[in-house]
Amino acid sequence: MEKFYISTAIAYTSGKPHIGNTYEIVLADSIARYKRLKGFDVYFQTGTDEHGEKIQIKANEKGVTPQAYVDEVATEIRRIWDIMNTSYNRFVRTTDKNHERIVQKIFQKMYEKGDIYLGKYEGLYCTPCESFFTESQLVDGKCPDCGRNVEPKSEEAYFFRLSKYQDQLIEYINSHPEFIKPESRKNEMIHNFLEPGLQDLCVSRTSFDWGIPVSFDPKHVVYVWLDALTNYITNIGYDPDGSSEEFEKYWPADLHLIGKDIIRFHTIYWPCFLMSLDLPLPKQVFGHPWLLVGEGKMSKSKGNVIYADDLVEAFGVDSVRYYVLHEIPYANDGTLTYDLLIDRINSDLANVLGNLVNRTISMVHKYFHGTVSNQRVSESYDDELISMINSLEEKIEKRMDQLEIGAALDEIFEVLRRSNKYIDEATPWVLAKEEEKKNRLETVLYNLLESIRVCGIFLSPFLPETSEKIKKQLGNGREERTYLEDNTYTVGTPEALFMRIDKEKKLVELEEN
Repeated sequence: MEKFYISTAIAYTSGKPHIGNTYEIVLADSIARYKRLKGFDVYFQTGTDEHGEKIQIKANEKGVTPQAYVDEVATEIRRIWDIMNTSYNRFVRTTDKNHERIVQKIFQKMYEKGDIYLGKYEGLYCTPCESFFTESQLVDGKCPDCGRNVEPKSEEAYFFRLSKYQDQLIEYINSHPEFIKPESRKNEMIHNFLEPGLQDLCVSRTSFDWGIPVSFDPKHVVYVWLDALTNYITNIGYDPDGSSEEFEKYWPADLHLIGKDIIRFHTIYWPCFLMSLDLPLPKQVFGHPWLLVGEGKMSKSKGNVIYADDLVEAFGVDSVRYYVLHEIPYANDGTLTYDLLIDRINSDLANVLGNLVNRTISMVHKYFHGTVSNQRVSESYDDELISMINSLEEKIEKRMDQLEIGAALDEIFEVLRRSNKYIDEATPWVLAKEEEKKNRLETVLYNLLESIRVCGIFLSPFLPETSEKIKKQLGNGREERTYLEDNTYTVGTPEALFMRIDKEKKLVELEEN
């Protein structure tokens, strides 16, 4: 069985994740579930990044230890990932003792190789981003990443020889066009960072102690990126002194799924660390776009933060999953507003999908006491629907291979829309009035059930709960992903998959909460 290793970035434990952070785990989950559907041995890893000065400051403000602080936040992050019905195999934490031990070994190995050396860091430091910048990198005198103030800092630090691997990395990126996606991110990395020349990277700090101590110089703690990025290998059994079978099986990762704002760390720092360790590079890093609220990126200071658990409570988990997966294009930021979310639920989920399933199952009960099979009494327009059902798998595969998740959903909904049109063409309520048309009527309902069955299977990576409800209502567990000539259905009770929402009423209700 072919393996597929997918990871999200690990969430920083500075606070509760909003829906923009949560989009990434849902996106990764849909890909992982799809690959399992296709028969891959999937390993899906997510988790939390728990060290650093910012955590220490936040813990001090709350009057708790950093460990107690991250325990609470990590529990909350995991709770939200679970609310979103995500099927990760492992939830990792950078405070795990095994991770800390292996990071120390990695640091030691790089030091002994000469890739890490002791120096002095002087620069402009942004505490929230835990990053040093030069004067020329600032934007209007402020941090180029978050726009906050920076302050001059100087301290003894260990450095990683990033510059040593620059040419090797450029050559690798140029010879592996699929490594950085989308293309715009790859061009940004090459032109903005690699071509101007890489500076060696600060990989230890002495001004705070909430981190992994450098084993041979314990006044230093390992600095954020060497600690955080290595989670992708430490948790599957990498060890400089001899790695596990699990590591040999799953590494290299097939896909690192990350936000576009941290693409530099995953496509420049991380590959250079791996080159230093003589390990293969991940096959692909996808820097996904952001989910914006209204016109801007979510931030607590703007007061426009929306949390996933609140959305799920108001609209249901699969409605939220559908919206974020469908509305965020492959390479452009998507927008979330309650208005748009309600419109999408009503138009796609309630009307197209829910209505089709409910009408079809109700007619099977009404006209055939709940049981139908294929009577093979066809009309020419049946062929188009059957052809669309049979070509669906290939269309979805093409979209998913390009990480065009919203477009893959569109392919499924094209077939569902065609099925609704098919009802209008076949007019089952007219056929039911004539006894000699009974076999034709049964064939029509059979074709609709087959369409719903196949679409239901393909919806499972995206809307897992809804897919299960469809299967239960169909009373048919056949897993073939094409139209079957010889299936029999004894359907269950018709139940609404999605209720239409009274938009005005719902918006008032949300405003009041």
